[in-house]
Amino acid sequence: QVQLVESGGGLVQAGGSLRLSCAASGSTFSINRMGWYRQAPGKQRELVAAITSGGIINYAGSVKGRFTISRDNAKNTVYLQMNSLKPEDTAVYYCNVEATYYSGSYYRQDSWGQGTQVTVSS
Repeated sequence: QVQLVESGGGLVQAGGSLRLSCAASGSTFSINRMGWYRQAPGKQRELVAAITSGGIINYAGSVKGRFTISRDNAKNTVYLQMNSLKPEDTAVYYCNVEATYYSGSYYRQDSWGQGTQVTVSS
């Protein structure tokens, strides 16, 4: 299974910016979709943004125009540039990777990072 290491969370004032990174390592056949989810206290985990290996991107409506997801396939790393942050963006952000593995046959599996706290003060 792929291992994910996240970095870049922290405390920022409203209107500020943060950049999250998630590096994937481990033995895989291929890394397919990479993305970011977030979970605020008392709320369900929700998709923030995702990008496929072909570069197709999907954003949650609440972050469109403020957040930008990108990936470096050579480094197996996905980034989330977060601008114009709002207090409602406060949450634990989780990296998610869907990879294809081979063990006699091909199969897909999701992996999750440990989460990084983003706190936006008003």
